[in-house]
Amino acid sequence: MSTIEECRRALDRLSDTLARAGGDVRGAAALDRSLSCRVTDLDTTFLGRLQDGRIQQVRTVPGAPPERAEIRLTMTSDDLVALVDGELNFARAWSRGRIKLEAGFRDLLRLKSLL
Repeated sequence: MSTIEECRRALDRLSDTLARAGGDVRGAAALDRSLSCRVTDLDTTFLGRLQDGRIQQVRTVPGAPPERAEIRLTMTSDDLVALVDGELNFARAWSRGRIKLEAGFRDLLRLKSLL
């Protein structure tokens, strides 16, 4: 099981990757949306904002998110780290129920280029 700090570093790496991206990925990351990432095995949620092509204002809260974010991810700590490190394929993990992604229909269409 990965630690909260390892998950936080993974989210920081993901933010850096999004900021360096070009083309369709940059366009998808340019959304201005609230974001939550629930890490089930740590009973922790990371809250932040996808803004200007980065994940910003990240904070950690125990348990479930206190409010409903516009883009919501749910997964284990090891899956989060593996996903960001490129060791876990998002589409395969999502289709097998290891990762849950919830967002509005338009956001899902824009986010598909990130996946």
